[in-house]
Amino acid sequence: MPVRLDVRDPDFDGQFDTLVARRRDAEADVRAVVADILAAVRRDGDAALFALTERFDRCAVSPETIRFDAGEIDAALARVGPRVTHALETAADRIAAFHTLQMPQPLESLDAHGNRLASRWTPVDSVGIYVPGGRAAYPSSVLMNAVPARVAGVARIAMVVPTPDGEVDPAVLAAASIAGIDEIYRVGGAQAVAALAFGTASVDPVDKIVGPGNAYVAEAKRQVFGTVGIDMIAGPSEVLVVADAASDPAWIAIDLLSQAEHDERAQAILVTDNRAFADAVERAVTDRLATLPRASLAGASWRDHGAVIVLGSLDDAPRVIDRIAPEHLELAVAEADALADQVRHAGAIFLGHHTPEAIGDYVAGPNHVLPTGRTARFASGLGVLDFLKRTSLVRCSPEGLAAIGPSARILAEAEGLDAHALSVAVRLDADGARGDSAVPLDTVARE
Repeated sequence: MPVRLDVRDPDFDGQFDTLVARRRDAEADVRAVVADILAAVRRDGDAALFALTERFDRCAVSPETIRFDAGEIDAALARVGPRVTHALETAADRIAAFHTLQMPQPLESLDAHGNRLASRWTPVDSVGIYVPGGRAAYPSSVLMNAVPARVAGVARIAMVVPTPDGEVDPAVLAAASIAGIDEIYRVGGAQAVAALAFGTASVDPVDKIVGPGNAYVAEAKRQVFGTVGIDMIAGPSEVLVVADAASDPAWIAIDLLSQAEHDERAQAILVTDNRAFADAVERAVTDRLATLPRASLAGASWRDHGAVIVLGSLDDAPRVIDRIAPEHLELAVAEADALADQVRHAGAIFLGHHTPEAIGDYVAGPNHVLPTGRTARFASGLGVLDFLKRTSLVRCSPEGLAAIGPSARILAEAEGLDAHALSVAVRLDADGARGDSAVPLDTVARE
């Protein structure tokens, strides 16, 4: 059964602290295994990539077959049919429309001394997208990662997707096609991350890697960071639902299970101010579990990581929410906007009784790649800014340098960086003289 906490319990604070601190990451330490895989691909290139793909995915690939060809992608589009294709296109259009609104504008200004201060945005040259395969095949994630990159202006997007036993969900390829991706490789795992980061004869390296994966993929992204950029280290999915007694217990139950069905380590938490309503939701969860195809996964998640928290008043909900800092937050309450205004830490907030989190997974428009494991305290969901770089521009006029240069020279001297001080001082010389006359020799010689 899920953990049941009640604010009236004497040890509520201690129990709540235990819930917040509990980790749901994979228990196995995969660092050494991943390090060996990365080193092998970096050293041996295609040979290691192909051997590891055959070993882990039971799929033989070669330079001729590692990449899906246009015919395979077209065939996947045909297989999914018009109904799914239309839904994918609807989602892609809405994601593109929302993320276009996120595009930042360049800044341009002149200070009081005539110095030009500006910044501009340029896209990352190339991005690699990791897409899970097998049981966790999500065409929606293809769109959520690829469409913002396209909106940002990324010129090259390469996608990797594992194909266990040579199989791939055709909807994943269809989504890639709709997002404008034609560079798709049938490799996955840490070895695919290595190929994207370091490059091989068959896979050109990229500048940034995004997308979710299992513990090995997450660790591989962690270890290649610095060689390439990454979006985030994604953990198990999670939802926190705050619901009042006016909510339908059956609706809230299925919202909780919609996250629990991802995998056994997902987490669903209910927060309410009504004990009877909490009881009704727990009964509804049990009833609904009996009907779900993924009941074993959802049931294990709810049993091992689920929680029900009963508060004396929903006025206490913001404090609970911010401590948990959930990936997804549903506010199924009468005054959802007022409550949302008090929340500081959440990846995405879904307002009102008619806004299930699942709508955000597919067609709302904002990104569903969100911070997990309490990282919403300091991180944001994926967006166009993740695919852009900001560059500052500065131009000093002679008068502008004369106004601000002396302070720069003083600070450089205070830090003991004499060449820094000289590079300003030689320009401050009213006669344009060069040399060290603008800075005392004892300053230049100072250790």
